[in-house]
Amino acid sequence: MAVSIPGSSSIISDDTNGLFGSKKNHNSSNDSTEESFQVVEFLLGNEHFAIELFDVKVVVEYTRITKLPNSPVYIKGIIDLRGEITTIIDLKQQLAITSSTVLSEEETRIIVLDDRLTHAKIGIMVDDVLTVSTYYASQIDQTATAGDESSHILGIIKKKIKDRDKDSTELVIWLDVKLLLRNMGHI
Repeated sequence: MAVSIPGSSSIISDDTNGLFGSKKNHNSSNDSTEESFQVVEFLLGNEHFAIELFDVKVVVEYTRITKLPNSPVYIKGIIDLRGEITTIIDLKQQLAITSSTVLSEEETRIIVLDDRLTHAKIGIMVDDVLTVSTYYASQIDQTATAGDESSHILGIIKKKIKDRDKDSTELVIWLDVKLLLRNMGHI
């Protein structure tokens, strides 16, 4: 099963709500015009991450991965995706994320990145894809990465959630997947 991501070159679904891409939106909470960002949220272990929506081409369920000999440990291998060979990167391995919950590879998802971003067929293996969300600049804390040009973290998204009639904030780590891949030597 594939989930098409609006705004990519292989779209099946459409953008009927106009929610995709970075643009100015009216935010009624502070009655000002504020830049918004659309991200794909996913899990790696127990941690919540996000990447830019337009960096994603499609999300697919796990498919058998062919291992490549003598490749870096974070390269899971390759898959045949619609007749095209796609390299799969284990993002959890690359980011050194450990988890008390061990998933079999068959339970994971693959986020295939947009070819325009990577100039190659690359997918990242994640534990689960949660949702596509829109956030405003006021919800993103960039002080954690301020001044570090080599950081692959764009910011920390402060996601408001309601749990049992109680408001709380969940932190989502917003990754710069292009810089992450560049640092690995893949683009």
